[in-house]
Amino acid sequence: MAVIKPFRAIRPAKDKVAFVASRSYEEYDKKERNYHLKYNPFSFLHIINPGYKFQKTIFGEERFTLIRNRYLEFLEEQIFIKDKTESFYLYQIQKGDFTTLGIFCATSVLDYRNDVIKKHEDTIHKREHLFANYLKSVGFNAEPVLITYPQNDTIQNLIAKKTEKTPEYDFTTPDKKRHRLWCVTDRATIVNLQKAFAKIDMIYIADGHHRSASSNLLSKDLEAENEQHSGTEPYNFFLSYLIPESEIRIYEFNRMVKDLNGLTKEEFLIKLDAHYRIEKRDDGLYKPTRKHHFSMYLEGEFYSLYLRKQVYGFTDALSELDTHILYKTILEPILGIRDLRNDKRISYGYGKHNLIKMKDSIDNGDFSVGFSLVPITIEEIKAIADANLVMPPKSTYIEPKLRSGLTIYEI
Repeated sequence: MAVIKPFRAIRPAKDKVAFVASRSYEEYDKKERNYHLKYNPFSFLHIINPGYKFQKTIFGEERFTLIRNRYLEFLEEQIFIKDKTESFYLYQIQKGDFTTLGIFCATSVLDYRNDVIKKHEDTIHKREHLFANYLKSVGFNAEPVLITYPQNDTIQNLIAKKTEKTPEYDFTTPDKKRHRLWCVTDRATIVNLQKAFAKIDMIYIADGHHRSASSNLLSKDLEAENEQHSGTEPYNFFLSYLIPESEIRIYEFNRMVKDLNGLTKEEFLIKLDAHYRIEKRDDGLYKPTRKHHFSMYLEGEFYSLYLRKQVYGFTDALSELDTHILYKTILEPILGIRDLRNDKRISYGYGKHNLIKMKDSIDNGDFSVGFSLVPITIEEIKAIADANLVMPPKSTYIEPKLRSGLTIYEI
């Protein structure tokens, strides 16, 4: 059973929310980030980049302390306000034909430990500890973990009734996304939502594996320090955004490699022939259309690579994953890429226009060869998670990407 908990969010004042909520820090390039810091005093970026105030780059515990100070200033100036009632928060993002509607809530670290909340990615221990220390120092979590649940009519009907009312927030950001938020405060709806989720055996992390792992690590540390630990403390939960599986979009990451590992083009193609039927394409930009089928760009030409299933054995959910197949048949044995996360010879790109970017990078000589894949499906993600397996790095790029500082969970 999945446990979800309402909480008293720290939220932007209604008249300032459009100025406060920011994209993830990494999504801004330096010029755009500095523009927001210079001209928007309400931006959440001021909290997570406190060194801007002093025109200084600050690291480690000093940075964490200053983040805490900026956060308290936002509270003192009533840019942020703490809700008086424990609530769930329904949040809708709309752009074009893509709409997602989910629930901001607190989810249980015990569910994370007991595999009720399922994972499909590995985490780096150093990053886990760094973010756990960050959370402990600043005392709040502003970046929710994105979690999916199976389609559920009871949950959808409860949500639909609430979204018929006027939202607490309704604003549009410069990327043409409309954001709306409703506060669910009545006890009956809260209890009914909790009962509905209690009937769900498993929910799945879509994005935020390091955030959830760090929250779990922090919970263990604070539990050890607390002689009166009861299990109800805020550190036993972490901020999440729950949406139906049908409302996420999954994109592929293309792979680009700087060289052919000492091989000529002809030698490389001959080695590929062991696992693939190779066809040269003459129809311009070429993307694959189905599983176990790759597009390759090499020396100004696109190729189709069709996996020879007679010579490649499927043994489990991971072995059927295209990112794993590409790694085991080409990247590792032929191109010598063993560490997909840290090898400087490989790079990744995502997005609907990335095939053009990949082609341009290779034509410009930055890379020698590129591979395009079809997106992984939610069914594949669940199969990997259910089997307690781990996907290769950069297997999925998942939307929605959530705004920081919209609902903050105090630890």
